[in-house]
Amino acid sequence: MEHDGQHEDFADLLKRLKLTYDVNESEIARALNVSPATVNAWVNRKRGTGRGPNPDTLRSLSAAFPKFTVAEIFAATGRKAPGPLAPEAEARLLELFRELTPEQQQMKEIEMKALRDANRS
Repeated sequence: MEHDGQHEDFADLLKRLKLTYDVNESEIARALNVSPATVNAWVNRKRGTGRGPNPDTLRSLSAAFPKFTVAEIFAATGRKAPGPLAPEAEARLLELFRELTPEQQQMKEIEMKALRDANRS
């Protein structure tokens, strides 16, 4: 088990997290608002071995256990971590989006969903 993000899968990361924080699966489950059985399935590679948990759960894991970065957690699930979005950048994007026609807005939404889905696979 390497933890450079190259060879560590999500189950390995969770095992390392348990050691690092001296927590059990139930404590991880409580922090993520999921069942202990779900965490157990991740640790034993019975679930979450493909795409892994949803992105919000992955971000919550980093928030609850900050020694593990969002990028590191996403890498363990084989995904690229979403970039940060500063409030100013969000405001600029929204301003630009509002200047598009309804058809252009719909096309941009489809494009963004496709990019998001590509990052999840």
